[in-house]
Formats: sequence, C-alpha cells, structure tokens
Amino acid sequence: MLLGTTATRTLSATDREWALSVCATDPVRHVFVAARLQDGGLEARRSAVFAYERDGEQALVWSSANVVPVGGSATALRALAARVVKRRRYASSILGPSEQVHQLWSLLAPSWGPAREVRSRQPVLTIDRPPGRTGVAVDSAVRVARPDEIDLVTPAAAAMFTEEIGYPPYRGSDTAYRRSVGRLLERGHTLIRVEDGRVVFKADLGSVALGVAQVQGVWVDPVCRGQGLAVPAMAAVVEHTLRHIAPTVTLYVNDYNTAALATYRRVGFQDTGMFSTILL
Repeated sequence: MLLGTTATRTLSATDREWALSVCATDPVRHVFVAARLQDGGLEARRSAVFAYERDGEQALVWSSANVVPVGGSATALRALAARVVKRRRYASSILGPSEQVHQLWSLLAPSWGPAREVRSRQPVLTIDRPPGRTGVAVDSAVRVARPDEIDLVTPAAAAMFTEEIGYPPYRGSDTAYRRSVGRLLERGHTLIRVEDGRVVFKADLGSVALGVAQVQGVWVDPVCRGQGLAVPAMAAVVEHTLRHIAPTVTLYVNDYNTAALATYRRVGFQDTGMFSTILL
C-alpha cells in the first residue's frame, strides 16, 4: 500500500540547486538526474521531480520517460511512489541504483502491470585515470563528431538503440530522434570512428554533471566486431573525456554482456556499484 504524500512535494525551477545538492551526495550514481536538472529538466513539459524530506532524510525521484530514484529509504520510496504512480503514461523504464529501483518497482508494479524486461544486474564502472598511462593503446582515429555529420551518425545511433532496447527508436518520422542525436553533436558529446564513409564505432557522453561524464550508446559495427577495435576506441573516449569534459568517467552495462565488460575492464574501468533497469 502506498503511503500518503505529506512528506513529498513536486519541485519547481527554484529548487534546482537544492535538488543538485541531493544528487551531489553520490555524483557517479546520480549523474543522470543531475545532468537533466542542469539542462532545465524542472521546466520540461513531460518531466517532474518529486522530493522527499523528513527527519533529516532527503531523496528524489526523476519521473519522465525514465523514472530514476536518487537515494531514499523504504519509507521515502513508498511516499515518492504515491506521486510517480500517476505518471505511467510517460514512463518507458525505471533505472538507477539496484536497491532503490527494485523497491520502487515493487510499489509501482501492481498498478503499472508486468515489466517487458528486468535487467537486474548492471555493473557500474568508473575510471579517472587516462588509459594510456597504464599502457592501453589509444585509437587516434576516434574523434568528436561534428554537428553537420548528423546524417552519418543517426543510422549508427539508431542501430545501437534497436540492438540494446529491442525495438527501433522511432516509427515513421525520424524528426524527434534526429533532434536528440543533434543535441549531443552540438555539445560535442558524441565520439566516432569513421571508415569508408560509415561509422564503425560510436559512443555518447549522455549525461555530464557534477564532475562526472556518463558514457552511453557505445556501439561497434557488427562487421567490425572481434577485430580488436573496441578497447583502443573506448580508451580514446576516456582520454578525450578526462581531458576536455570531466575528471571522472562512468558507465553501466548489462552483466550478461561479457564482451563489453571485458572491454571496459581492459581499458581500466573499475567496478563501483550496481544498477538495475526495468523496461516497461
């Protein structure tokens, strides 16, 4: 049974700095929400952030297409779930620190119905030292994609999304999806390797905040897999990010993706936590 909402409130733009301070208690785990707060997420039409405060405890839930808890005891999550449960039509996933995700899902599932897929174990990996210093080869052909390369990058981005999520990122018009790809390009947050006029490696810095950059959308063209491309390319992404974007780089990956885990650990990433994702 969901608790009442007397200890919770809906945040507005004036609460931005307070919400960021809650995220700052663990910048690596909470970079996704922090980045959206920095980017005006409290003013977005389909996004909401709910806060819990009682007896010195502070917690948040970001509620949009992705529902993401930021801290929270069982009591806090019960109160926050009473707010989030009304927003099912917007949500396509619940993701974040495993303990909070599974507690939140147990409260929402009776109303939201069965999950399409549960990815229970997604190791969080982090690095703050350039891989080249430890002898890892760095691919000099990996570079920042330019905004005018959107036609080059979009097919690779769509292929990665489809492979990872299980369905394409758009049906019919690709206008909205191209806008999301374009925003990353405008910020210089997509890195690529191009061979013979096509992208063979891509990685995005999907969330950057509080001194942390979270890598997402890592993709190697299936034709090029197994050829030793991934480790040097990822090393190049880390080197660029540490030099130009943030002093800490993080990502999370499905535990069953043993090839990706081996790649990231060879680059020098260390295990620093566990995420889970509920696909709706």
